[in-house]
Amino acid sequence: MGESNDQDNTLRSLVDGYGFDRSKDPQAAAYDEFMADYLSILARRASRWSHMLSSGAVIAKSRKVKRFCRKGIPNEHRKGVWMLLSGAEEKRKMQPQTYKSLIEGQKDAMIVETIALDLHRTFPENIFFSTKDGLRNSLRNVLVAVAHHNPEKGYCQGLNFIAGLLLLIVKDEESAFWLMDCLINDLLPDFYSPGMEAIKTEQEVLGEIIRWKDPVLYQHVQEVGVQWCLVGTKWFMCLFADVLPIETVLRIWDCLFYEGSKVLLRVSAILILQNRERLLSCKNFPDMVAEIQQIIRNPQSLNCHKLMKRCFKKLGSFPSARIAKMRQDCLTRLG
Repeated sequence: MGESNDQDNTLRSLVDGYGFDRSKDPQAAAYDEFMADYLSILARRASRWSHMLSSGAVIAKSRKVKRFCRKGIPNEHRKGVWMLLSGAEEKRKMQPQTYKSLIEGQKDAMIVETIALDLHRTFPENIFFSTKDGLRNSLRNVLVAVAHHNPEKGYCQGLNFIAGLLLLIVKDEESAFWLMDCLINDLLPDFYSPGMEAIKTEQEVLGEIIRWKDPVLYQHVQEVGVQWCLVGTKWFMCLFADVLPIETVLRIWDCLFYEGSKVLLRVSAILILQNRERLLSCKNFPDMVAEIQQIIRNPQSLNCHKLMKRCFKKLGSFPSARIAKMRQDCLTRLG
């Protein structure tokens, strides 16, 4: 009995609180060490959020709520805060029968088949998605509903990881559906349109931000011959889900649902800038591409608290007007 219990405890310890099996994760020890320190930060944030919510404060956009989101939303409050700040809760209330109608309505067989192919590829290392009895059916429902609710966009790869992570956090299909709807129609319009021109534009904007913040690094990347269309496709497409450690992704999404796409550029820029010395040491195209691919595995990316601080402190001002001008220039250049 004792040996069996020890084995069960060992298995449980290899699975994190979100259901991800970390037994083969080379960063597992570093993750455990980080989480041991991060728990006290989480407790402090939870206390402050609970105090604000219990005082009857309205969760609407304000400097205080923006500051609180940048410092992280406690997991127990994420669903409610995300739903309110994104506008998903208002959409759900205005259209109470929409999700049910989409699930029960007639389906496009090709869309359903395409989505089915991606189900087993979605977080296969997560215990909630690794079996047919887990969240796969819910994932299918959400993705099918999103695709049929947005026929001009349909379904594309990357949405499966976003929907999957939303289901792990909000734990109900309808909320995940409306959050997805806000992401693809309000917060990130055109990201998931055919051709994904908006994502290509964001990659070019990322290059312009590096030129602005670190001209030396930008020039080196240009001289080596790496184009910005090769950098961060999956970062933008999956909103860092299945790219960065989950605690880091959730901190990014806390800001995304409040601030919109600009935070994706901040994170992408800091991932590159905090690795500038290693990138500057690359002397050719293959080395540079390989180094960029390793950026997400840098231990600095594991500590979400410090990473998010660097995003907002080290990068400094990020005027919306300047970013909008960069987008327009890049869009024109891309034709």
